[in-house]
Amino acid sequence: MTALNPNADESSHPGTPIKEVVAANEAIATPEAPAAPAGDPATLGLPSFIVGSVALGLVLIGMVPANAVGASLPIILAATAAGLFLATIWSANVGQSAVASIFGIFAGFWLSYAVLVLGLTHNWFGVSAAAATSTQELFLTSWLIVVVMLTLATLRLPLAFTVVFALIDVALVLILIGTAQASTGLVKTAGYVVLAFAAAGVYLFFNSLSLATGGKALPLGTPVLRG
Repeated sequence: MTALNPNADESSHPGTPIKEVVAANEAIATPEAPAAPAGDPATLGLPSFIVGSVALGLVLIGMVPANAVGASLPIILAATAAGLFLATIWSANVGQSAVASIFGIFAGFWLSYAVLVLGLTHNWFGVSAAAATSTQELFLTSWLIVVVMLTLATLRLPLAFTVVFALIDVALVLILIGTAQASTGLVKTAGYVVLAFAAAGVYLFFNSLSLATGGKALPLGTPVLRG
């Protein structure tokens, strides 16, 4: 039997040319990679963030009695923290590292806030009543550092995002000082700032939904840092 020579003249071999057979075999052996998943994780992450912010803001301004500190936790745990963690996974899956970082940071914030409130009210961590205030100060100071870090690290994003992060910084500072000084006035003011960054989040959500439904992008402002 004569050995198969791929360099031989194709006219000497009846039927399908050898080169076409080889190309077909290679195509079968190396199928095309599936298309990357699409979509905008902000369409889930932003409303999850907004609803928790509104709930917390209403608690801080006094919509519920002062001793009902856990009134916002059902929303924060079941909607905000859960929704933001899902948005984080979605963002990472579509290669949006910066968005995944932002949503992941705030998912951690909201979940840890819920754990703090539940832990202090049910004495999970052995924190005495005398140390409750300093424990809250520790929590607020730690998160203030992280959110300020996030604010500075994302100055290349459109201005609307910087405004949201800056308002969160202000709210944390007001709550921290209000907690340290036992000032209900400062805490109430912080509540209005929380509602303000929730409103800014609504604007960002409208932008994401406009794009997702085939509309135009809303103006988000010029980034503080360019290039």
